[in-house]
Amino acid sequence: MTDTRRRVKVYTLNEDRQWDDRGTGHVSSGYVERLKGMSLLVRAESDGSLLLESKINPNTAYQKQQDTLIVWSEAENYDLALSFQEKAGCDEIWEKICQVQGKDPSVDITQDLVDESEEERFDDMSSPGLELPSCELSRLEEIAELVASSLPSPLRREKLALALENEGYIKKLLELFHVCEDLENIEGLHHLYEIIKGIFLLNRTALFEVMFSEECIMDVIGCLEYDPALSQPRKHREFLTKTAKFKEVIPISDPELKQKIHQTYRVQYIQDMVLPTPSVFEENMLSTLHSFIFFNKVEIVGMLQEDEKFLTDLFAQLTDEATDEEKRQELVNFLKEFCAFSQTLQPQNRDAFFKTLSNMGILPALEVILGMDDTQVRSAATDIFSYLVEYNPSMVREFVMQEAQQNDDVSKKLTEQKITNKDILLINLIIEHMICDTDPELGGAVQLMGLLRTLVDPENMLATANKTEKTEFLGFFYKHCMHVLTAPLLANTTEDKPSKDDFQTAQLLALVLELLTFCVEHHTYHIKNYIINKDILRRVLVLMASKHAFLALCALRFKRKIIGLKDEFYNRYIMKSFLFEPVVKAFLNNGSRYNLMNSAIIEMFEFIRVEDIKSLTAHVIENYWKALEDVDYVQTFKGLKLRFEQQRERQDNPKLDSMRSILRNHRYRRDARTLEDEEEMWFNTDEDDMEDGEAVVSPSDKTKSDDDIMDPISKFMERKKLKESEEKEVLLKTNLSGRQSPSFKLSLSSGTKTTLSSQSPATNLPGSPGSPGSPGSPGSPGSIPKNTSQTAAITTKGGLVGLVDYPDDDEDDDEDEDKEDTLPLSKKAKFES
Repeated sequence: MTDTRRRVKVYTLNEDRQWDDRGTGHVSSGYVERLKGMSLLVRAESDGSLLLESKINPNTAYQKQQDTLIVWSEAENYDLALSFQEKAGCDEIWEKICQVQGKDPSVDITQDLVDESEEERFDDMSSPGLELPSCELSRLEEIAELVASSLPSPLRREKLALALENEGYIKKLLELFHVCEDLENIEGLHHLYEIIKGIFLLNRTALFEVMFSEECIMDVIGCLEYDPALSQPRKHREFLTKTAKFKEVIPISDPELKQKIHQTYRVQYIQDMVLPTPSVFEENMLSTLHSFIFFNKVEIVGMLQEDEKFLTDLFAQLTDEATDEEKRQELVNFLKEFCAFSQTLQPQNRDAFFKTLSNMGILPALEVILGMDDTQVRSAATDIFSYLVEYNPSMVREFVMQEAQQNDDVSKKLTEQKITNKDILLINLIIEHMICDTDPELGGAVQLMGLLRTLVDPENMLATANKTEKTEFLGFFYKHCMHVLTAPLLANTTEDKPSKDDFQTAQLLALVLELLTFCVEHHTYHIKNYIINKDILRRVLVLMASKHAFLALCALRFKRKIIGLKDEFYNRYIMKSFLFEPVVKAFLNNGSRYNLMNSAIIEMFEFIRVEDIKSLTAHVIENYWKALEDVDYVQTFKGLKLRFEQQRERQDNPKLDSMRSILRNHRYRRDARTLEDEEEMWFNTDEDDMEDGEAVVSPSDKTKSDDDIMDPISKFMERKKLKESEEKEVLLKTNLSGRQSPSFKLSLSSGTKTTLSSQSPATNLPGSPGSPGSPGSPGSPGSIPKNTSQTAAITTKGGLVGLVDYPDDDEDDDEDEDKEDTLPLSKKAKFES
């Protein structure tokens, strides 16, 4: 059995001055060779991994707090804490630390000599201790000066703290406070303010325990009311005793728990309201105060969580119909604060906390509360629900699916009895509250929409061997909830324009569209089936006619997300219902205004052109070209028209399409595997076949005899001897738009230059890809960079005819010649002819 005395939790202080839990393990001390000294070691209880390895440095200040905490700083702005399960274990480790540092284990802090000059250190260490002036009214100024002068030196702070502890000095000071108040001695009260504030900056847990005790804390707050910088004292004690009321919504029987709640509230008040905002230099001096509050909250949550009777009574009264509204509001506010406190717990304790609440029936209780008319109660319940969703969305999903199953079973029985089941699912309640939010800015609706988004996000859904949460929950959501979410959208889009177009309705519909757009992106067939079967996209596009530009853009964004999927099911649905019509109308109504609507619509059509979505391209041109052909400040629509014409040409003449694919391969494939295609296209034509210096390029289907093959070889060898040093260039003049024109003609001139010309009626179109300003041309967005020269050279070296030659091909010439030697004789003959 593992010794629980050494069981600890390791904490580190983050940048926000909050303690982060680093894990639970068992602590030991021992000599570590690598660190050359005695060290503290913490190994995780789960897997034995090393959570902490910290050398006990002789000059590091270690603090012992609340009997079970040891806190220290490893480096600047890096604080560590060990929280022990038992006091005995804390005492054992504290003795080890004090033994290494040569300190008396009875002290609660070891000395820190940082920033001490040698002379000052010698003087301080030679003195036995700090002697405090007698606690008298006439010496308050002297005491205040002593405290202020001790704060800059860590060693002096330590000695001052020890002197204050040992002599019971704080209680004597508080007695003087009463005397000063009775005598209305304002000067003395100002000195006491400085003294108490300085004691806070000593950052000492033992002093805090005295100051925050039941008998002293109100007097400490009283001292802090008399700030010399204020003309009139504050009235903090009056607020805490008369205005702030402690309400026990459920009676707390444990007096220790009750005292801890009072203390935590008052210390939090001191930190937030009473103490002046610390300067940059003072902020680290209050780290112990932060820690005091943090661990108090942890204790309160733990004690309440262990009190089963308390939680049982809480949830029983929450769900009891006899509970009056005021009482229920107090219960809900308590539960909200309880959940807020739980955020200070380490992850494993937070797991246990929410599991306890779940077992107690927090979700059914929230369902009852959310169904009430009280807005404040519903608002608090929404905050509690957000804690649950953010912590564990799977737990919420499991509950609502079980609830739906139970409702289905009940509905079947009631149907047999001809009774209607009016129970509303929890998730539908959330949707209804989002839809019915009365806030003009829809603050609550935005929060609820975020929670719904988390619940339907497949990224945080679990998948196990037996079941897939994504499949089950999405099936449930689209069956039971989606119709509730889309109800306001469908109700407002029954005609050609929105029925209601006020600002609040537009904001609500924008939230609904944002969630639907998220579903399109992250869900698959569920949302596709829903959109197509319910004709959702057509309804959404009615909102393009809204006077609110943000809502029209939301509708456009929804359609753009659908088109971006490039799903032919969606595309067929769009074409069948002519769903580009509202977009084109909005584009034309927008006129020549250069705004977000104009840019967003053009970007959608540009996406269709660039991605070459053939079905949508044909649909747009066939149905809307007349309306769009005059748009010439961008080349998007003319580019779409060109795409459409190229598609038609390929359909009319498939052979040309195959020829173009072969020609395109010349540019990208220059290895030996392309030779068979190349010889079929270019080198299977005998010189005798060319008449009048011109020949039409076409694949040869004739097979040649051996003589036909050998004859070009002999002719080539003769030419090679005569013109070995001559280099031939053939300029290929072609449109570099990315696709070849429908017909091609090879023209030979002077026997040395051959030009490949393209003849197409599309060449002279103002929107053709090669024209200036076209999206497909080199200086426009979305174009593929090409050489500025519109020509590419075909070179012949030593009789070897190269394909389209680019500047980086020179280094490959030698490799091409080497490949020539490896070719079969018949292929080499054709290649060299």
